Amino acid sequence: MATGPLLHSELTEQVIGGFYAVYNDLGYGYLEAPYANALAVELGARGLVVKREVPVRIVYRGVPVGYYRYDMLVNGQIIVEVKANIALSNADHRQLLNYLKAGNIEVGLLVNFGPEAKYVRKVNTGTPRYPRKSAKSA
Repeated sequence: MATGPLLHSELTEQVIGGFYAVYNDLGYGYLEAPYANALAVELGARGLVVKREVPVRIVYRGVPVGYYRYDMLVNGQIIVEVKANIALSNADHRQLLNYLKAGNIEVGLLVNFGPEAKYVRKVNTGTPRYPRKSAKSA
């Protein structure tokens, strides 16, 4: 089966490049916050628009029932969830997928500044039952 180009491939490549630049400079051992801050600085230096701790409203049957906060949203198109764990867990993967669904965002990257630099690209293929709005547009 033939496949087309990856959705937002150029942007994800820039983010992944920034992730490796930060990892190569800082190495392993810090908590999540310094890595997320450094990645935001790196991506900004690459000309990308980075919003940190972006709130998104969770809606059930038209009623807000909670909020998530993305670690970062890049160019309004890609969620980047930053971890600094020994390994990524199934919960980390589910967290990113839920963020994608909650915000109607198509592509997300889960980046881990663990003993070995790792990233996972996730795509939201589902259609939400109810329209979702970011907390800022609420």
